[in-house]
Amino acid sequence: MLLPTPAPGPEAAELWVRTHLGDLCGDTPEASPTFRGGQQAADAALVTLDLAGYAARRNEVLPRGRRGASRLSPYIRHGLIALPEAWAAAAAAPPRDRAKFRDELAWQEYGRHLYARLGTRSAAALRAAPARATVRWTDPWPEQMRCVSFCVEELETDGWLVNQTRMWLASQWTVRAGADWTVGENRFFAHLLDGSRAANRVGWQWTIGAGTGKPYGFSRWQVRKRAPQLCRECPLSFDCPIEDWPASPPPTEQPEPEPLLRHDPDPESTGGPRSPAGHGRPEAVWLTAESLGDADPALAAHPDLPAVFVFDAPLLARLRLSGKRLVFLTETLADLATRREVAIHRDDVVQQLRERDVAVTFAPVPGFRSRAAAVGPSTVHPWRWLFRPHGGPVSSYTAWRKKTAAHPC
Repeated sequence: MLLPTPAPGPEAAELWVRTHLGDLCGDTPEASPTFRGGQQAADAALVTLDLAGYAARRNEVLPRGRRGASRLSPYIRHGLIALPEAWAAAAAAPPRDRAKFRDELAWQEYGRHLYARLGTRSAAALRAAPARATVRWTDPWPEQMRCVSFCVEELETDGWLVNQTRMWLASQWTVRAGADWTVGENRFFAHLLDGSRAANRVGWQWTIGAGTGKPYGFSRWQVRKRAPQLCRECPLSFDCPIEDWPASPPPTEQPEPEPLLRHDPDPESTGGPRSPAGHGRPEAVWLTAESLGDADPALAAHPDLPAVFVFDAPLLARLRLSGKRLVFLTETLADLATRREVAIHRDDVVQQLRERDVAVTFAPVPGFRSRAAAVGPSTVHPWRWLFRPHGGPVSSYTAWRKKTAAHPC
């Protein structure tokens, strides 16, 4: 089904999503009050990036004015800012802040490498059984806990959290409350504007100890350090359920490590083509949610062709994403449509595109691989890696990072 082109702006995007995609949303379609979608918003965020104090303040929670997080992640997730662009933007930052910011970008790249190699297998514990409490809580995120309710409200309203509060919620969900980590990860994925299985899963795995065997222990100490006013406002202030460090869980049977953590037998396939692959003459550029920026390689290579984006109705019906995410995507497409022709469909991606000659940019996610195999694009353009995937270990960030210097893009 071909849909009308949305007008620019958050209000127009909200109305458009309610009208055309409302039945696929997990909640009421409303724009994030904090983030605007689109290349223009991404460019503005990058131009005004100020990393002074980033290393010291990136984990601050309250007051909001002390937060040092860059807030680029929604734009990086959708390819409006490529990791190499963000890396270059940090060149003039103070050395300590530059190093920490670039380390965080490398962590995002690590998550992409891990997901590109393991795919859906990343939904299982990688190296250790998750740390889970012996006594399970009725509600893993109790509303009475002000530190929790504040974070959940920000997640569900803004569609974004600083790294520190992501760790608080993940640890509370599984390490404290004993709930299934994949259910919590799905809640993050539904609401976060930067939600990707690559970043989301690696964050949860490492926080709950499934990636390292050493869980992050959420306790009142972190809240007092990063957001003391939450403790002062909390109705449980004098009977805090996280006053002490989480008790060490009993030993559990460890999973057999995934062999692909140690070695990738085909890193070239994992990384995708190094140069445009194919010999057809495309009639359109297929855009994916992974790469929506003006500098998308397929868009840049075919400036006179229309762009095509398909809201995958069967997939969205299963995922039930928050309306914020679909509004953000719609804002992004509306912004792009002010500069070139964009056709937007609600359909099954394969059914819509399999009879068309399209160019596309490779995306390091299993959904792209399966759909591209069925669609058969005329040309597949390279993904903009920060570091080219290698065949060595991804069993830990440290092990992976040691190999990246030898595999530049």
